Amino acid sequence: MSPNGQPLVFPAPAGPTAMVFGAGTLPPGLWFDEHEHPQHQIAWATRGVITVEVDGGHWVLPPTRALWIPGGIRHRTGTYDGAIMSGIYLDPSRTPVDFPAPTMLRVSSLLHELFQHLTADATTPQQRERAESVIFDLLNPAEVIPIGARHPVDVRAQRVAAALQADPADPRTLPEFAAAVAVSPRTLARAFLAETGITFGQWRTQIRLAASLPLLAAKMPIARIATRVGYATPSAYIAAFHREVGTSPARYFAR
Repeated sequence: MSPNGQPLVFPAPAGPTAMVFGAGTLPPGLWFDEHEHPQHQIAWATRGVITVEVDGGHWVLPPTRALWIPGGIRHRTGTYDGAIMSGIYLDPSRTPVDFPAPTMLRVSSLLHELFQHLTADATTPQQRERAESVIFDLLNPAEVIPIGARHPVDVRAQRVAAALQADPADPRTLPEFAAAVAVSPRTLARAFLAETGITFGQWRTQIRLAASLPLLAAKMPIARIATRVGYATPSAYIAAFHREVGTSPARYFAR
């Protein structure tokens, strides 16, 4: 954020064609401050896993997935375990594709190779134009619902939220959490609903699923993921994931 509290604006330099590529190695735990770009952006990790946060939603992106971020959308990007990130910036005036909201994209083997082709020093502007026209045809959305939830602003609800983020498997009930922060269960429930737009139970589910995504991207067995994020059985985790996201954990990151 800038000193006046507004999101930083990072314009990308203009290129000879619609796309400009930037890449860098992100060490574990690095997070960029909330910012925006006037250009559209495709956030993608050539290696490792990156996370993009947009309005409370978490988009976790291994190399088989990328995120279309429309120009002017505030977002925060980072990595828990380190990654090589490629930021692909698109001039809106020269881009025939326009997703109006953040959209997860499938990165097929062909799209992966075309992205790599455009970063090669020997690629000419004419070759870039031809490759970009194919890329635009290959930008296929993955039909999933973003995972995550806004944070409450009530101090007591924030303490509960912090505890669940630190340990999504924390089994305490709403009344038990309410007692721990010296508030009535009804007041705590109202705070979550009013400030996050969803109930406490729904918020807990979103946090658990968001915590599971990096583990899923790292190919951890479903049984271990379920236990780590608070589900008694793998089937309970799979059912919650499918209900909230619209697809199964096994298909979420599949190429």
